[in-house]
Amino acid sequence: MNVQTTQMRVPAALKPGDTIGVVAPAGHFDREKLEKGVTVLEKMGFQVHVPDGLFEKQDYLAGPDTHRAELVNTFFRDRKVKAIICARGGFGSIRTLSHIDFDIVRKQPKIFIGFSDISALLSVFTSTCHLVCFHGPMVTTLADSDQGSRDAMIQALTSGKKLKITPRNGLTLKSGTAAGKVSGGNLTTLCHLVGTPFEPSFKDHILILEDIDEARYKIDRMLIQMKLAGCFDGLAGLVMGAFKNCGNIEAIYKVVERVFREDDFPILAGYDIGHGRRNTTLPLGLRATLDADSHMLLYHSPATCKHS
Repeated sequence: MNVQTTQMRVPAALKPGDTIGVVAPAGHFDREKLEKGVTVLEKMGFQVHVPDGLFEKQDYLAGPDTHRAELVNTFFRDRKVKAIICARGGFGSIRTLSHIDFDIVRKQPKIFIGFSDISALLSVFTSTCHLVCFHGPMVTTLADSDQGSRDAMIQALTSGKKLKITPRNGLTLKSGTAAGKVSGGNLTTLCHLVGTPFEPSFKDHILILEDIDEARYKIDRMLIQMKLAGCFDGLAGLVMGAFKNCGNIEAIYKVVERVFREDDFPILAGYDIGHGRRNTTLPLGLRATLDADSHMLLYHSPATCKHS
């Protein structure tokens, strides 16, 4: 049985021997890295279902939009599959949103994990389907991830305990403590949802942001666009993850401080979230307390429940 916490659908925790289905809602991927990532999952004690259609290609995408969406739909329908993990990000998740069966996601809640471009699905699943999702490693990134990433992933998906996430190199950009529902992901992807039926609102939320290969002025521009669009109205707190290959990180933090200088919510930076060997798994859709001074994100309830 799947229980609800603060009206969210909490998926069942994984146990040894459970089957994880692999989907590719975005770009096509390196097959060797996928195979290495599958091996990592198998060594964790899980069975991995890699469907034949996973390896389709259409330009820079892992097949046509309807095909990529149907793989997601199929695994949500399949009761033998207990969790769904994405192969990689890149681009294309936003193109699948019109083809996802949100009713089946609501009716068959299960673990769904990814990051980067997958943030489009994470955002919509948490807001529209009220499903607790997981911002964390994908199959191809597991191939090169460190042990800390793998340990954090196992804990988040199997423990059934309330999580306390602390950064290795925490930096308080704005002091304070706040509580709210944890949301967010890749800044560029979330920004591209603005003006669509899936535009995010982070009122009373603690927002997680990360990105890769974006110039500092583009990060500034995206933050301003989302702020002008009202996405940050009533924001409770902000957590900064990794901004890989985006230039000097201190300069990026200055942009963030400037954009939010008139706001009084806490801002904590330095989390290993996103593109990097260390990518800490975070539940999305659950309430947590952000303590920017103690460098801590403390969840109020478990992200998974016991199997029926």
